[in-house]
Amino acid sequence: SSGINAEYGGAEEAEEVGVEHLLRDIKDTTVGSLSQHLTTLVTALKSLFSKLDDISVYLGQVTDGTLPVNHPIIYQLQDVFNLLPNLNIPQLMDAFTVKTNDQNLVMYTASIIRAVIALHSLINNKTSNCAAEKDGVKKVEVEKEDKEEKEKDTSKEDSNKKDVKST
Repeated sequence: SSGINAEYGGAEEAEEVGVEHLLRDIKDTTVGSLSQHLTTLVTALKSLFSKLDDISVYLGQVTDGTLPVNHPIIYQLQDVFNLLPNLNIPQLMDAFTVKTNDQNLVMYTASIIRAVIALHSLINNKTSNCAAEKDGVKKVEVEKEDKEEKEKDTSKEDSNKKDVKST
């Protein structure tokens, strides 16, 4: 459900759960940066469009004579439109494009780095778990050998005690 397809070759259930959790974290991390930034921009543009539509409707009603002219509103609108930059200058458009691309590149790179670090941590965790599992198997084997030696020693002592009692 995270949108990232992953196949697990011979993985145990606990490992699969861990990978799914990591993938969910990666997705959530991405949402916190690039996707959230783009969502905020889209929301802001929708809001701007709504406000401009309201202004257009108001001005249309004023020109039709449906609403009376409200001079303070017209002055405010004139100030707003006078403060807007002239976007018909190619150099300005190029500068905006370069700056926007630079900002998006930094955010995209940061998202990729976070994902790589998370995957690196997953690999390190898997390696340490495998090493711990191997150590655990070795410890079990050593404990078995120690137990067998103790049983042999105990059985020798018991046989020695029986020999001493019988004499």
